[in-house]
Amino acid sequence: MKIIEPYYVIEDEIDAKKIMLTIERAGRTCYKSEGRIGDGTAEKFIASIIKRGHESVLEHEKITVRFICDRGVTHEIVRHRIASYSQESTRYCNYSNDKFGSELTFIKPCFWNDDDENYRLWLKAMQGIEDVYNSMIANGAKPEEARSVLPNSLKTEIVVTMNMREWRHYFRLRTSPAAHPQIREISCKLLKEFKEKLPVIFGDIESNF
Repeated sequence: MKIIEPYYVIEDEIDAKKIMLTIERAGRTCYKSEGRIGDGTAEKFIASIIKRGHESVLEHEKITVRFICDRGVTHEIVRHRIASYSQESTRYCNYSNDKFGSELTFIKPCFWNDDDENYRLWLKAMQGIEDVYNSMIANGAKPEEARSVLPNSLKTEIVVTMNMREWRHYFRLRTSPAAHPQIREISCKLLKEFKEKLPVIFGDIESNF
């Protein structure tokens, strides 16, 4: 059994200048003001359209992120409709073979310390699940059958592609204090990096870190 912290990987090389120029060119088509494009105009133009709520223009660019998190978190991520998803399949992945180190990997819950009794109970439950899963596979069960005992805490990978407008929507919901602690844990870190790399597009979203 392996316990890891959740993390993410930004799959795209983010070229802020190129992204903003694409958005500016698309947006200026609405006003036929492409002739006004110049050094520094993208920042002002995009800030203006965001302030006016004209966010459809942001849909012309996208970013792809790989989340390594528990399956419970992915159930919330996929509720965002305007996105593309590719997720690790418990139907086809046989976690008892060498490819996965013959063990299950679980995401450590962020709401318990190591010395918390609830955390110790969680560890005991995860170990029991791994034992049962491996026993079922050894007894001839297919991965798609044995997965019926797998919990929300199972580590999974999901590749998520959203346009800039949907990422803004995602962050407004998933970094809110009202969001589940585990999705906030990973989303707040991601928003911080997005704000650093694309401050014009994400800088106005309140940081709830």
